[in-house]
Amino acid sequence: MAEQVLNQFRCDKALREECAAIYSAMGMDLNTAFRMFMERTRMVGGLPFPAVLPESKKTQIEAQAVIDALRNEARDVPEMTLEEINAEITAARAERNNRG
Repeated sequence: MAEQVLNQFRCDKALREECAAIYSAMGMDLNTAFRMFMERTRMVGGLPFPAVLPESKKTQIEAQAVIDALRNEARDVPEMTLEEINAEITAARAERNNRG
């Protein structure tokens, strides 16, 4: 038997639970499903499913509706001075630096 290694990764808890339930209904656990995914990846030399961006085309009318909605939303936003904008940016950077 080949040397075993531990693989760990993080994912959304709800996603994990949904997938675990699906695989359980198929009679396997997540570890088995992931090993199958990796074996299939090796067999095909890439992702074992098509990985393409979905086609998303908006009509001119749909695009204009989105623009209009954003304009309406922006009407309620109060005007800010350059000093206020710079103060918000400085505060956000300071908060980010304190977290890191």
